[in-house]
Amino acid sequence: MELQDLVDTFEFLDDWEDRYRLLIDMGRDLPDFPDEARTEANRVDGCTSNVWLITDVEETTPPRLHFRADSDAFIVKGLVAILLKAYSGRTPQEIMDTDIEGLFNQLGLGKQLTPNRRDGFFAMVKRIHGLAASHSDTPANA
Repeated sequence: MELQDLVDTFEFLDDWEDRYRLLIDMGRDLPDFPDEARTEANRVDGCTSNVWLITDVEETTPPRLHFRADSDAFIVKGLVAILLKAYSGRTPQEIMDTDIEGLFNQLGLGKQLTPNRRDGFFAMVKRIHGLAASHSDTPANA
């Protein structure tokens, strides 16, 4: 499912219970995450739930970053799936240029998520931006 398809699906589902079910299903569809990568170094700071994130770099010009992630919480795994759809396979500049806050608002997540989940979502974004910046000439907060 592409990002626009996701937005369209969320708009079609007018019941938040159905949207949460979709998030949980998206989280269940995440690829397996290696147990050996569940380390403190790969854990995302700022998330109440445990979230682990690793990056594989495709050495192209510019490089493309592929992310794998997992969480121990069902809804958070769905949020992880959204972020992977938005960012994985993109160049550092494409990552920095993605309007993730706009997507977050289009999906209506700001109105439905607890403040802790919202903060965790943006902690994951910050980590991804930092990883993108480490493979780019563009600073993370540009």
